[in-house]
Amino acid sequence: MAVKTSHFKVDNGDMTLIELESGRRILADINIRCAADDEDDDTPDVAKQLRKRLDRDDKDRLFVDAFLNTHPDADHIRGLEKHFHLGDPSTWSKADDKIIIREMWSSPIVFRRAKAKDEDHVLCADAEAWRDEARRRVKKYRADGSLADGNRIVILGEDVDGKTDDLGAILVKVDEVFSKICGQTDTSFEARLLAPMPAADDKEEDVLTKNNSSVIIRIDLKVSKAVKARYLLGGDAEVAIWDRIWDRNAKTPERLEYDVLIAPHHCSWHSLSYDSWSKLGEKAKVSQKARNALGQALSGALAVSSSKTVVDDESDPPCIRAKREYLDILDDVKGEFKCVADGPGDDPLVIEVTSAGPRLKRAVFGVSVAAGTGIGSQPLAHG
Repeated sequence: MAVKTSHFKVDNGDMTLIELESGRRILADINIRCAADDEDDDTPDVAKQLRKRLDRDDKDRLFVDAFLNTHPDADHIRGLEKHFHLGDPSTWSKADDKIIIREMWSSPIVFRRAKAKDEDHVLCADAEAWRDEARRRVKKYRADGSLADGNRIVILGEDVDGKTDDLGAILVKVDEVFSKICGQTDTSFEARLLAPMPAADDKEEDVLTKNNSSVIIRIDLKVSKAVKARYLLGGDAEVAIWDRIWDRNAKTPERLEYDVLIAPHHCSWHSLSYDSWSKLGEKAKVSQKARNALGQALSGALAVSSSKTVVDDESDPPCIRAKREYLDILDDVKGEFKCVADGPGDDPLVIEVTSAGPRLKRAVFGVSVAAGTGIGSQPLAHG
């Protein structure tokens, strides 16, 4: 099967489908807006686009093998209840025809840090539904060790006070590498968990909000069992976390190397600086540690901004100053910066991974082809 990633047009939000050589599919975040159901609205119908890219199982159910939620902000989980089956897979309804999630990839830390009394961190209905489904699956695992597809879950990161100590078989700790999906080793990928990290003390816990508890993960895609593309995903993690990521990995920077970076927080300046762009403008200073963490670009690397078009104003996210910082990082490796919103039409931005590495896909007179030898030499295309 062709190895590729599809980056859907969801404005300031994230939604990426990773298709492995094995045929497995990993979905990272969703932002499926109801406006797409209105024929008079021009919002891309990303739910329809996703469904076209999925297979059906022997019970005629569409499915994703794994669904990673980096954190439960609405623009990363919107549309869950409407489009995905929640509950035991035996209760799936053909009439509803929702997508089965064979395995959830979820962090308990981010939900604990969502403060119900803080309007900036309250959970939306879809986030609550994800949390409840994760708890159902963990409870079932604890009760009978169930690891059947549709009931599976992988817990990303240890929680405090020993809350995850009994989840060894389904727990991935920070810095660990894993390559299993649905209980089976898959030689076409491996992933390293970089965050969320437990707080060192109560003071640090106060700093680590819902955004800063985002899952940060590097997923390496393989062709013929050889790594050909390294993807770094960081949800909405802000500067405080990227500083800590660098502190933790400064002696092993290769852990942060990437061919493709999903620019965190939709190309927000807050991932690179403690200063306000709207208030300080060009006087705002970059955190060198955060820049180091996000600056480990490999030759011909691509930074993808899953956001609205980046314009030169005070907006954040996306932020023009952040874009310039990424362009500076990429200039040294002859890489590219691409905003998902900027491609023609409604189709996702697609990156194909071959034995020659990752490269953008482009359409020529309606026929999709791959050109060039790497991302750095590719024109942007959608398909």
